[in-house]
Order: sequence, then C-alpha cells, then structure tokens
Amino acid sequence: MSLLISRLASAVVVIFGVLVLVFMLIHLVPGDPVEVMLGESAQAADREALRQSLGLDRPLLTQFGQYLGNVLAFDLGHSLHSKRPITDILLERLPATIELTLAALWVALLVAFPLGVMAAVRKDSAWDHSAMAVSLLGVSIPNFLMGPLLILVFAVWLGWFPVSGRDGLASLVLPAITLGTAMAAILSRMVRATLLEVLGEDYIRTARAKGLGPGAVIWRHALRNALLPVITLLGLQLGALLAGAVITEAIFSWPGIGSLVIEAIQRRDYPVVQASVLLISLSYVLVNTLTDLAYGWFDPRVRLGASA
Repeated sequence: MSLLISRLASAVVVIFGVLVLVFMLIHLVPGDPVEVMLGESAQAADREALRQSLGLDRPLLTQFGQYLGNVLAFDLGHSLHSKRPITDILLERLPATIELTLAALWVALLVAFPLGVMAAVRKDSAWDHSAMAVSLLGVSIPNFLMGPLLILVFAVWLGWFPVSGRDGLASLVLPAITLGTAMAAILSRMVRATLLEVLGEDYIRTARAKGLGPGAVIWRHALRNALLPVITLLGLQLGALLAGAVITEAIFSWPGIGSLVIEAIQRRDYPVVQASVLLISLSYVLVNTLTDLAYGWFDPRVRLGASA
C-alpha cells in the first residue's frame, strides 16, 4: 500500500508539473501568440476577440486557475481552425494512435526476445554478433529514414502494402515496423544482458543438473527471472512510443494524435497543439506509473523497501 501511495503521490507532482509546462506553451511563443496565430495582417478587432476567447487578457494566475478547472472538467477549448471542441477531436484521433502503438509494441516483442535470447545463449558466437549488429542497426536508423525506406521497398517497388493512410491491417504493417524497430533493438540488448547474468546463477546450474533440457532452463527458469529489468525498460519505451508516433504518423499519413500535432502546428492552431501535447505527456506519466507499480508487484524487494 505504501508503494502505491508513494508512486501515486509522485505521479500527481509530475502531472502538476506537466500541466504548468503545457499551460506555459502558449505564453512561450515568441512575440504575441495571438499575432502568431492570426498573422500580422489581422484586424485589431479580430486579435482582441481571439485574445478574449483564449483568456489571454486576464492575469496569469487567473488564466492558470481557469485552465486547471477546464482540464479537470475535460474541457480543452475549441479548435481555431474547425471551431469544434478539442476533446472531440482528440477522442477521434486517439484510437488510431493506440492501435499503432500496440502494433509497434508487438513488433518489438516479436523481434527483441528471440534476438536477445539467441545472443545470450550463443554468447560470443556468430549468432551473438549478428543479433547485436541487427539491434545496433535498428537503433542507428531514425524513424524519418526507416519509414521512407520501407515505403520505397515494400510499397513502391514490391507493392505489398499501401503507401499511407489507415485502411485495414495491411496499412498498419509498415508504420508498426517503423515505430517498433528502435524499441526492439533496445529491448534485445536488455534481454541479452539480463539473461547472461541469470544464466550464471546457482539455481540454473541446479536445473541443468536435474536433467532439464536447454529450452526448459531458458524459457521456464532463466527468462522468467530476467524479466524484471526488461519490464521497466518496456514501460519507459512504451511511453516513448507515444511521443515517437508523431514522426511515424506524419510519414504514413496515419490519422492519430501525432499527425494532428503536425497539422495543428501548420495551421497555427495552438489550442489543439497545447491539448495534444498535454495528452501525450499525461499518457507518458500514466504508463511510467503503471510500470513502477508492476515492477513492485513482480519484485517483493521493491515492496519491502517501500514499506521500510
């Protein structure tokens, strides 16, 4: 219980900091944010009307108090471009981002665990060097390069998948691979490192002495105990996937939160940018908090340390 309370208290503090930073986003725009949104040729009356609608004519503390109240009431304002409630826009775009994130997570897991286990079991062999070279390649190639390469090869040359858009399972494959490759590379290295530590423990030697096969030793005993650091990294990387989806969604015209941010920036729709950044940041905090709680649940030493 003490672990839960401490983690939730930390999450509340972080969330408050996120709210402050996101609130300041519109005030950190160089010059007059209203002039940036409407352009220099806008009429004075239009500028004043927008300033009043955004509450920028009020004292800063008053604006922040109203902003907190609106966020708690799930009222994020209206889009300057479409005049629609921003909450409705986010709810329309959120399922696409969640779908892409989960698909990328599956890609990362399907690639990382076989690579990491193979590299650990066959340490210093050609398999090990090949697996680590693949993981290094995955880390080295950024999303904005990986995406166009996959489009060029598998969509343009081979014609196996659509170039862009969200139309069925086939359109999900290339964005998921693009987003999940870097995560797979990092996870495979972590799986290899933790598995190598566990394979040297006494209980692994005991399991082998009892006549258990290599598969049972690796998958039933070693890997289960090597998962704790991997779970922590997995949670951190899952939060990073939400932020990294901005570039991937823009490349593949995927209609999620990431592409919404790009569109809002191009249209100077700062209330939508503000709300989207807030949603991504809160999602990151939520995922990390759940990861901490899961780590404490899997490892009794964390719970006992928090209770002490």
